[in-house]
Amino acid sequence: MRGYTVVLEQEKDGGFVVSVPALPGCFTQGESRSEAVKNAREAIAAYIEELRGRGEEPPLELKTETEYLELPELEYGT
Repeated sequence: MRGYTVVLEQEKDGGFVVSVPALPGCFTQGESRSEAVKNAREAIAAYIEELRGRGEEPPLELKTETEYLELPELEYGT
């Protein structure tokens, strides 16, 4: 099964912006996390369909893991 890493960034005013690092220019958004993920699936499918329509193979991405590290010693203004 093919998969892609998606990056969800929560907006200050609510909602999420989603990017797909392995697919340059593939972005979407959603009001909730679940809507953003649903929209990301649709955006990835459309992106890959476009690539294949041009005779290009979609990039293969190895599964990656990310982790958010909080670094209190690097707080702004201290």
